[in-house]
Amino acid sequence: MHRKKLIAGNWKMNKTASDGVVLTRELIAALGRETSVDVVLCPPFTALESVGRALEGHALKLGAQNMHAEKSGAFTGEISAEMLRGLFVTHVILGHSERRTYNAETDASINQKVLAALAHQLKPILCVGETLAERESGATLAVVQRHVERGLQGVTPEQMGACIIAYEPVWAIGTGKVATTAQAQEVHAFIRELLTKLYGAPLAQKVRILYGGSMKPANAPELLAAPDIDGGLIGGAALEAKSFIELVRAAAAR
Repeated sequence: MHRKKLIAGNWKMNKTASDGVVLTRELIAALGRETSVDVVLCPPFTALESVGRALEGHALKLGAQNMHAEKSGAFTGEISAEMLRGLFVTHVILGHSERRTYNAETDASINQKVLAALAHQLKPILCVGETLAERESGATLAVVQRHVERGLQGVTPEQMGACIIAYEPVWAIGTGKVATTAQAQEVHAFIRELLTKLYGAPLAQKVRILYGGSMKPANAPELLAAPDIDGGLIGGAALEAKSFIELVRAAAAR
């Protein structure tokens, strides 16, 4: 089955609102009419509104980096799904390894966010993946299975069509290391097999699974050629227009 590639730029804690608009306009100039690949920009909360305005009328989509599971309340510093929808956000990254590590997010709390995102018509990008210690101990597939199964608990087949999975080997994020294409494809194929068991083959074949471990222009063509790698969740290479544009064009060439 042909699945439309998706390239999502996770800016993390980088770019002021004005910096974000400058980058967004550079991307629009090159990719504003790109329709063969879905492109999602995920700036910090403070830049969502300004970047969203810059994206009006263009094919690029707006994503957030996180959200709270509750609709409202005494949660200082948090942002709800409804608030994101008010800024015309369409996607939200959930369960990123940095959130799991630095903010003590658990599979249960991430699952609550996934369900809340879906209830507000947001497309969750659920991040799963193992640490270096887990890989070296041979626990990669067990960890990924736990993240997927627990992260999607309670998600109906109808809702699953809006979900995106991002495999991010934690040991390959910001380290300059990258999984080989064979290593990445093995885990992506495992995730698709797992989704087949959970939701059936037809639906599993529609779900896009992104690679999130230091994808760059140099390795993107090979990674994106793998049968179960449907795009990338891009960190460092998303902060500079030239490299991000090259990644989108590499995806468009597949």
